Formats: sequence, structure tokens, C-alpha cells
Amino acid sequence: MAGDLEFLLRRIRVINPKKAITRTSLRTIMVPTVSHFIVVLQLYMVSEFSFQRAFYIISILVAAYPLFRLHLNQLREPRQPRETAWLRSIFAIFTGAFNGEHEHSNFPPEAEDLSDQLAQRLCGDLEHLYHLLGFSSQQDPPSQFFPAPHRINSLYHPRHPPTLRRHRDPQQIQLLDSSFKWVKAQLYVAYCPKCQAEYYPDRITFLSKHGIWMDRRIALAQEHAVLRFHSGWTNFADWLSDVVGEKPRITARQSQRLYFEHFARRLVTAHELEETFTVPAHSDAQTLAKSVREVVGENGGIIPGSMKHGCTRCTHLKRYTTDLHAEGVVLDPNESTIAATMAEDPEAAELLAALPKQQERVPGSGCGYTRLASMDGKTINHRTCAVNTCDGPLVNYKNRRFCRTHLPMEEICGIIPCGRPIHSPGAVTCDNETHKDWHRKYLSRFSRLSFPGVQRVIRRQTEHDNWTSGISLHSELPELNGVSGENVVHTFRARTTYCLQTVQWACGCPIGWGKCYRSESSSQVLKIIDRIWKQHPNFRPSFLAYDDACNLLRHIVTQDPQSPWIHVTKLIVDAWHYIGHQAADILCRIWCNPAPANGSQPDLVSVKTDDNGRKHTTRAFNTETAEQLNAWLTGYEAQLRQMSDINFDFSVHVLLLLYKELVEKRVGKKNEGLDD
Repeated sequence: MAGDLEFLLRRIRVINPKKAITRTSLRTIMVPTVSHFIVVLQLYMVSEFSFQRAFYIISILVAAYPLFRLHLNQLREPRQPRETAWLRSIFAIFTGAFNGEHEHSNFPPEAEDLSDQLAQRLCGDLEHLYHLLGFSSQQDPPSQFFPAPHRINSLYHPRHPPTLRRHRDPQQIQLLDSSFKWVKAQLYVAYCPKCQAEYYPDRITFLSKHGIWMDRRIALAQEHAVLRFHSGWTNFADWLSDVVGEKPRITARQSQRLYFEHFARRLVTAHELEETFTVPAHSDAQTLAKSVREVVGENGGIIPGSMKHGCTRCTHLKRYTTDLHAEGVVLDPNESTIAATMAEDPEAAELLAALPKQQERVPGSGCGYTRLASMDGKTINHRTCAVNTCDGPLVNYKNRRFCRTHLPMEEICGIIPCGRPIHSPGAVTCDNETHKDWHRKYLSRFSRLSFPGVQRVIRRQTEHDNWTSGISLHSELPELNGVSGENVVHTFRARTTYCLQTVQWACGCPIGWGKCYRSESSSQVLKIIDRIWKQHPNFRPSFLAYDDACNLLRHIVTQDPQSPWIHVTKLIVDAWHYIGHQAADILCRIWCNPAPANGSQPDLVSVKTDDNGRKHTTRAFNTETAEQLNAWLTGYEAQLRQMSDINFDFSVHVLLLLYKELVEKRVGKKNEGLDD
């Protein structure tokens, strides 16, 4: 720092000998604040320069810092000229900033044109100036002083190359800035001399790209629109075009590209894959989304950071039966026995004997902690191949019915098992009049009916029945060759997945998700939770609430009696669905009770005192967080149903990541985080 002060003192005396400044006074203005930066830089400018011009040059100095870093980076290589292409670019930028003939008409008249001379001085002292102003060659500018400029980023490159060269001359582009105004800007492109990849701001490609550019804060605005208003990229494009009000208008495709690029960065960063993630050069939005899906999870996955999440809503200290007695709770030791007696099940005694006994705390030992997770399915789906036994994605989600494997089936009759060729191009049935007539009735049955059409059907039925048989819409499909209409197998339209299965902690923080293709069967649910906790076996929850936990428990015991889901986690039915389970189901009543009153599971109950001083037992955890998350996802259901499998998976990863951040923000705001 002392050397920099001496350098700056000598430079000031050379540039302006009339300024009386000492080493002490110079040190006092080196405190990194905006006002002091202005004072220091004003020493490099002629006194006739206006304050507006000084502010403008400061902004140019900050914006040029990434180019200066690229200049220093290139100088590390042997046999490099001191005046690199990056430094020449910086010189051209400063020349334009110092030039009296400036595009900003509101600048007052300046001194005579000293642009080349002043720019040369400033370029010669850049390293010292950046260092004195708090910049480091290894760090970005201090965010508390400067807005974050666009940086040359290696997000889509496996490793940051040793040096980057300037490619071509700067390009004139249109930039939509953070104030939603179109401005003219210069685009500087770098390239790697080893792999020949071209580096654009926040992106790498192999060919020159043309089109519009947007400030990163526009992407943040889109993120907030998705989160708060459930906006799709088409609606956001229309809204953004209306706000800007100037041409060119933002298209839905450009908004989609903005969506995928922004959230690709968010997902890759959240999963800590910056150093390993790669994507093909010149990739379109679908290729980018597909590449991200391959690394963060296809057809399901986990939410980054969720395994280590903990708060007072989902994580409690371990409780024992003695704790309930100490709190004055009156337990009912005969609860399970009474249920078994009412059921008159001869195996009830065996189930009661197999129920694990609550262990008491060892004196002097720690009490530990318990966590509860909740799981549920939501009928949010996307389309799949029309073949009943195939789960492949469609070749075209706009107007196709088959995956690539079964695409030849478009040339045969859609009635299974007819197998005859279609009667004309674009048809879906053969020339059999019975099949053609059944298909017409099928279209009539599933075609969209308007409200006037419904009124017309009701009016005709009432006229025909003379109001004697009531009003009903007869929409059943006719029989075909003795087979009822509902049981006719056909491939007239694409199938859909069955549901989206989500898992979250009792506080609402999402853990992971998966897809059930044909039904919410116990085998598919088991595969989903096995996949989520495969890489995190030590983070399995103490309790897992699920609306069909009793049947899931039966399936696990049948398939693998040594499964950790039996010996580590207790499967319980969530409180809402437990009301509707049969009282005669002994396994459900004994093993899956969400709040047993006999003290067998003290972790699931807590003691509350009412206004009259009476003590009551309440549920210690919220077992309905899965229902609450699914209710939140309902706002995105219309969008997700129309997406391809790639966009569906990508968007679900995004939505659950945003929801997790909402939960963590709420936890921090309410001070519900865990202490030591």
C-alpha cells in the first residue's frame, strides 16, 4: 500500500503540479467509499471536466475491470505483448469516455479534446488504481460500492482456461437494461486458444451469436414473476414487451431461453456442479434443459441442501415415556389392546408382541433428536407414449402420440389389436367402417363442448323425455365387437403419467420428488424414496407420514424384511387420512397411528396447557405439509401439463428449489433455526 501511495503522489504532482497534497492527506482519502473514489479519479482529469463526466468515467472504469482481468490473465502466458488486445479495447473505451463529442447530449460543454492523452495516462495506471480502489485481481469489485457488471463466466465450461484472447472487434448490440430500456452497447467476445470456445457474457458458444441481450436483473424479475404470479415464459414475454413499450418486442422463444439459462445457472450452482457441468456448444434451449436434467435428476431427484436442513418445526429433541409422565399426561395403555379386541383378529396378539417397546433414556447420555418427513402424490402429469406398456417420451408433444420406438404404429389402425394399415394419410383407423364410426363417436365424446353446446344437449333431452327422466348427459362410449366402450384398447391419444410424488420435511422444506407412471402403487413409491435417500442413508427420517403408509409397510415387509425403512424409519399415516382408515385394520392401528395415546411413541405427541390450566396432548409434527406443498403446486398445474418430459422435470426442479428458499427464508425470519 505504501508503494501505491508513493506512486499516486508522484503521478498527481506530474499531472497537476498546482495541487498541494501530502502523503497524509492522500492516505485519508484512500478509504474505499464512493465519494473518495470520485476525489481520487478527479485528480486524473482536467479541472474543466464536469461532475457528470467524472461520474460517467467512474462507471466506465468499473465496467472495464473484467476486461482488465482478462488482460492480466493473458500476461501470465510467456511471450505475450504488454499491450494486449484487451488493453487496446480498454484504451478505446476510455477514449470514447473522455471525448468531448459524446452521445450524451445533457453533458455540459467540455474542455478541448484531450481524449487520447488522458486515456493513455489512465490505462498506464490501471493496475495501481484498481488496487488502491479496493479491487483485487482475484476478486470481483466490492458489491457494496458498485453494481455487479457482466462477467466472462465459465459456467458451461468444465474448467476455466488459463488465458482468454479477444475475438474480433467489439459488436454493437441492443441491451435491455435493468430499467427496462433498450440501450446500445458493445459486446466483447473472448475465446480459448486451446479448445477454441468463444466466451460471451455468462455463456460459451462456438459461433457468433446475434439477437437481443438482457441484463441479468431481467432474469431475476422473471424468477419473481414465476414465484409470485405463477407466470409462464409466454406471459412474461408479453408483460415485458408491454412494459418496455419499444420495439423489438420480446418473443416467447426469447423469454423461454432466458428462463432456461437463468435457472440452469441456479440449479447447477445449487447442486455444486460448476466445475464438472458441460453442455454442447451452440445448444438451443431444449438441449440446455436436457443437459441440466441429466445431472440434477431425470424423472425425479433431490433438492440440494435439503438433507442437512433442520429447524424447530421438523426436528425435535428425542422424547421418552418418562417425559410424558413428568409433564402430567394421562396415558391410555389399553388403546391398542381395545382395537385388537374389537377386530377379533387372532394375529392381533402377535402384532402387539412385535411392536417395539419404547426405550428409556440412559442416565447421563444425550437425548438425540427426531425428524419427520411427509409424502404425498399430486395428479400433475405430462404426456407419454400412447402404447399402454410404454413410458417413453413423445417424439413431438404438439401433434404426435408415440415415442420414437413406437413411431411406426402411426401407420396402422389405432384399435388394438386390429393391426391393419390406416385408410389414408393422417388417419388413425383402417378402412373398417365399424372402427371409423367408433373413432368418430370417440372424438364426439372427448371433444371440447362449449357452454351453449351443453345447453343445447340439455334442451333436446328435456324435449325428448318430457321432463320425466331428469337431465343427464349421455357420454358413454358405444360397444365395439361386444367389448364395452371403456374397455376398448386404442392408441387415439397419448397417455399421461399418473402423479407427481413429493417428499418434504414437516416444516415444508422439500427433500425430493419422483413420478408414478401408471398408479401410485407401493412398489413405485418405494423406488422413489429409495432413490432419494440412496446417497444419504444416514439422513433417513425418524418418521415418514404417508396417506397409504400401512400398505407401503406391508409391501416392504413382504419384499425385504431387513429394509431400513422398517428398522430405521417408522411409517405412519398422516392425521387427515388416518381418520378414513378402517378401524379393523390392526396393522394400521398399531403400527401407523400418527399420535398413539398409550405413550408408545412419545416423539409424536406434545403437551399443551389451555387457558383453564388443563393439559392436553397434541401432535408434535405437522403431517400435512405434503398436502400444503401440493396445493401450492396447483398454481403451476396448467403449465406443467402442457410441457414435454424434459421441460416438466426441469421446471419441477426449479419450483421445488424456489419453494425450499421460501421455507428457509420463513424459518430465518421467525428464528426457528436450530441452535447447538
